[in-house]
Amino acid sequence: MSEVKRSTLDQALDAIRDARMAWSARLELVEEGVVTTVLNGIAKLGGLPGVGYEELVRFQDNLYGIAFNVDPDEVGVLLLGDYSKLRTGDRVWRTGRVMDIPVGEALIGRVIDPLGTPLDDLGPLNFQERWPIERPAPAIMERAPVSVPLQTGIKVIDAIVPVGRGQRELILGDRQTGKTSIAISAILNQVDKGVLCIYCAIGQKGSSVAKVVAELRSRGAMENSIVVVTEGNDPSGLQYITPYAATSIAESFMARGRDVLIVYDDLTNHARAYRELSLLLKRPPGREAFPGDIFFIHSRLLERATHLEDSKGGGSLTALPIVETEAQNISAYIPTNLISITDGQIYLSPALFELGILPAVDIGKSVSRVGGKAQFAAYREATGSLKLAYSQFEELESFARFGTRLDEAGRATIEHGQRIREWFKQEEFAVFSMSEQITMLLALTEGYFSAVPLDRVREAMESVRKAASALPAGALERIASNEKLQVEERETLLSKAREALEPFRSEP
Repeated sequence: MSEVKRSTLDQALDAIRDARMAWSARLELVEEGVVTTVLNGIAKLGGLPGVGYEELVRFQDNLYGIAFNVDPDEVGVLLLGDYSKLRTGDRVWRTGRVMDIPVGEALIGRVIDPLGTPLDDLGPLNFQERWPIERPAPAIMERAPVSVPLQTGIKVIDAIVPVGRGQRELILGDRQTGKTSIAISAILNQVDKGVLCIYCAIGQKGSSVAKVVAELRSRGAMENSIVVVTEGNDPSGLQYITPYAATSIAESFMARGRDVLIVYDDLTNHARAYRELSLLLKRPPGREAFPGDIFFIHSRLLERATHLEDSKGGGSLTALPIVETEAQNISAYIPTNLISITDGQIYLSPALFELGILPAVDIGKSVSRVGGKAQFAAYREATGSLKLAYSQFEELESFARFGTRLDEAGRATIEHGQRIREWFKQEEFAVFSMSEQITMLLALTEGYFSAVPLDRVREAMESVRKAASALPAGALERIASNEKLQVEERETLLSKAREALEPFRSEP
């Protein structure tokens, strides 16, 4: 062997000897338990005497769970993954931490699960920070009034039940009435508004989520959105933590002064998953077999949505929770709980849906307890007595069905109401800017559509919409500045509408 090779070998042996001499064993106490029972989505453990409530525990094969029942003799755990290989007698260890989720700019444009695992083909997440999924809601003194509108782009909502940034507006209705479409339209309308959007799918079909993601990508909205997903075949524990994980992601941006919109689709599945887990853990059932704290799990979630004061960054978190009703029963347990927690509700009627009045928003049962104060002055002025006129029309229309003879004023009210109803109609995922809505509203309230045949009103409104897109920059700035329209600016809008409607008026 050459001298050079012998020297290199000696150096390697010396390094190994030095490392061996420097190493010393460190003894640590590790709290270890054993699995005693495995059920559908939960496990019961023996041991772990020091485990805390909601502490994360680790099983073999990197399966995690949350300690949910901490009893003197056993610990009930929610399983957060594929538990098919988990067996009685397997070992489990404490982690000393609670469940957390990656947060930050790296998540924008991504589709993830509530554990932070990417579900798209864009590679691993390059995050710098993790936040716990359960966080206390901001204190009252840290909150500011809701004063800025969150434009959804849906005419009937922006005009009648407006939503403000920092508000919690419930969307409820029977199956297949367009609840998700309204929420997705609101996300699509934020593309150029500087509002970050989070779509939280809880127990949804994979095909439905894929369709939503494809729609967001095709409209360019994924560049400003995050999608957090659990499918219907995922463990109930994952479905339970999904909205809390999505809210922590949203709060991380709100803390930086961003405006965030989060959609929970839907909290009915969330409540059912929690009921299943509670019954398996033998917690006492209450009304409709839901546990007694079912109200608390939703209130502590939705209370995290707010508008922060300037000293806390001035960010906002607007929540649009969705809940499903059965047979139009809005007085059921979960819907009434959520109605009492939120700041208003948008109710979608199956009857209107079947009549083709889309979106099927029932104005009589929908309300916004905050948004009216957040409407811009120009928009509030344009809406005027719109809701009152429409309510009068619906009442007269019901009388007219019985053959009631109406005077001239009654017939004029019905004709005006029919045109309001046509204005409310809107294609799926078609969003309208504020200037377009205001121009059309002014023309509507001034009676410009009265001379247009009813079967051509939709076409005439589209003509007014195109005219509104060419408004002068000064008028657009005034609309977005929360100032009332000047007389000349109002006249400019009305003149644009008159010009657009001229071809339709000339026909009999």
